[in-house]
Amino acid sequence: MELIVERIILSSRWLLVVFYLGLVAALALYAVSFIYKFYKVAIMVFTYDEADMILAMLSLIDAALVASLIVMVMISGYENFVSRFDEADAEVSFLGKLDSGSLKIKVASSIVAISSIHLLQIFLNTQQYTSEQLMWATIMHIAFVVSALMLGFLEQIMNRLKK
Repeated sequence: MELIVERIILSSRWLLVVFYLGLVAALALYAVSFIYKFYKVAIMVFTYDEADMILAMLSLIDAALVASLIVMVMISGYENFVSRFDEADAEVSFLGKLDSGSLKIKVASSIVAISSIHLLQIFLNTQQYTSEQLMWATIMHIAFVVSALMLGFLEQIMNRLKK
C-alpha cells in the first residue's frame, strides 16, 4: 500500500506540466500583445515627443522582463519539480542550476525590476496621478524591495546552515 501511495504522489508531479504548458500559451499571447504594443510605438515614432517615447520604451522593456520571468519560472520549475531536460542541457545552461530558493530570489528580483519600471513610468507621468496614488505606488515598490532583500538574506542563512 505504501509503495502505491508513494508512486501516486511521485507521479502527481506530472500534473505540473499542465501549468507549464499554460505558461507557454500565456507567453505566446503575451508575445502577440508585445507585437501590438511595438506596432503602436512604430507608427507613432515621429509624433511622440521625448517623454512619450521614453514611456513607450519603458513599456516594451517591462513586457520583456515579464516574458523573461515567465520563461525562467517555466524552465526552472519544470527542471526542479517534474523532470530534467535530457539532451537540452546546453540550451538551458544559461539559467544555471536554480533550486527553489534561488528561483524565489530571481523571481523577487525580477518583480523589483518590473516594479521599478512601473514606478518610473508613474513618476514620468505625475500629472496623471494623485499624491495618494504616488505614495501607494512607492510604498508597494518599497515592500517588493524589502521582500526581495529578506528572501536573499534568508537564502544566505540557509546556505550557511547547510555547510
